[in-house]
Parts: sequence; C-alpha cells; structure tokens
Amino acid sequence: MTVWIVLSILALVLSPLAWLRPSRHQSGKMALRMEARRIGLGMQLAPQEWPHWLPEEPPSPCAQYHRPRRSERAVCWVYWQTTPGVWLNQWREPCEDAQLMAQFSTLPANVFKVEAAQQMIALYWGERGEPEILQRISAVLKALA
Repeated sequence: MTVWIVLSILALVLSPLAWLRPSRHQSGKMALRMEARRIGLGMQLAPQEWPHWLPEEPPSPCAQYHRPRRSERAVCWVYWQTTPGVWLNQWREPCEDAQLMAQFSTLPANVFKVEAAQQMIALYWGERGEPEILQRISAVLKALA
C-alpha cells in the first residue's frame, strides 16, 4: 500500500513536467519556422484584421513570412485567397496580373494573404504542410521581391 501512495505522489509531482513538453503540432510549427530562418525568410506572428467578406476567418495572430524588397519604387498591393486559386484585392476584384497569378498558383491553399509593401513582401500562412511547401513559399517571395 505504501508503494502505491509513493508512486501516486511521485506522479502528481511529475505530471506538470509533461505539460511543458510541446505537442507534435507545436514541434512541427517550430521546425517549419527554424527552416524558414535557415533559408533566409523572416517570420513573426502578426495580428490581423481580416476582411469581413472572407468565407472563413483566418487566425489572428497569423504566421507572417516575409522578405525585404529590392526595388525602391516598388508597387504596393494586397491580395487575399478566398478559395484555392482565387485571389481578390480589397475591392474584391480578381487578380488580373499574369505574373502575379503565375506565382500565386504555386502557393498552397492555406495561404490567406500576400502583401507587397514599400519595404517588404509578406505572406500570411496557416503553417500546415510539408517543409517543401516552405521552399515554394520562399521561391514566390524571392520572385516577387
């Protein structure tokens, strides 16, 4: 009987340590983020206010992968992916730029937004998928920068 009491007390004391260990899902995200850093992408969790017209509201904060832009007179734009392969701007007009659509077509379905600001190009992603998706994302950001 004493053995069972000691074991249960030991389990009670050690159980919070199991909570500190990251889950498989969290470990997978951490691995993707480290791989992104390794290939030269910046990553941060950025709070977002998503347009009300999106079919499903993406998470906020959302994972933002970004790269600096090279051009000083770069054109600024923002496109949201409403359904896989359908990219709309803030006025819900479809993307008609063939060069952008060629790049967007290589992105996974869980990319929510691609934004080109004056200083950087950013992509907001749900972080689901294999590490080779990260290579495609990096190639798109590099091509658009």
